[in-house]
Amino acid sequence: MSFKTKKYHVIRNALDKKMANFIFNYMMLQRDAVHEMLKDNRTSVQNPFIGKLGDTQIPGTYSSYGDWVMETLLMYMIPIMKAKTGLDLIPTYSYTRLYKKGDKLHRHKDRPSCEVSTTLHLGGNEWPIFIDPTGEDNILSGRETTTVVKPGAPKGIQVDLKIGDMLIYAGCELEHWREPFQGNICSQVFLHYNHTNGPFAKTNIFDKRKMLGLPPN
Repeated sequence: MSFKTKKYHVIRNALDKKMANFIFNYMMLQRDAVHEMLKDNRTSVQNPFIGKLGDTQIPGTYSSYGDWVMETLLMYMIPIMKAKTGLDLIPTYSYTRLYKKGDKLHRHKDRPSCEVSTTLHLGGNEWPIFIDPTGEDNILSGRETTTVVKPGAPKGIQVDLKIGDMLIYAGCELEHWREPFQGNICSQVFLHYNHTNGPFAKTNIFDKRKMLGLPPN
């Protein structure tokens, strides 16, 4: 069954494990540097290019929007994305997190910049992601950090990713989530794309930035 029909697809070994390990250690260094700057009360920690500790979905967890290495990876993956989805795609943005024990990604659908998304496992412990392939709307209330789900909502399909593996999914159409993380650390990068001829192609290019590699608009 094609991606166009199924709306999700797993690519094994999408990224060489040595490269994944290099990027994982790069993210670990960034996170530790941010921690140190916070300890020293350095104002440079506000620099959007070095990431931050926490976002609206996962408080207290290191995350980075539009990191230059990840934006390069976003471009690098375009030929693979086109080949595996059968779609013509343009990049919107990248987003990376270093998850910690107890983190949970609530059931949700994504915003327009994430028509076709990936989650790529870079390093640390494995952490399954769940996909509801029905495309139904099962969220009664809440957003990002608190979500109330309809009784009897589909339990979803569990997708296990090893280092270098990547899940492609239609982020605006399929609900996806992660149960509480039992490991110690897990590094994932999300790479997001729009359909070249879709409704958001002209108004949403680069997630409304002038170019890749810039902070959020």
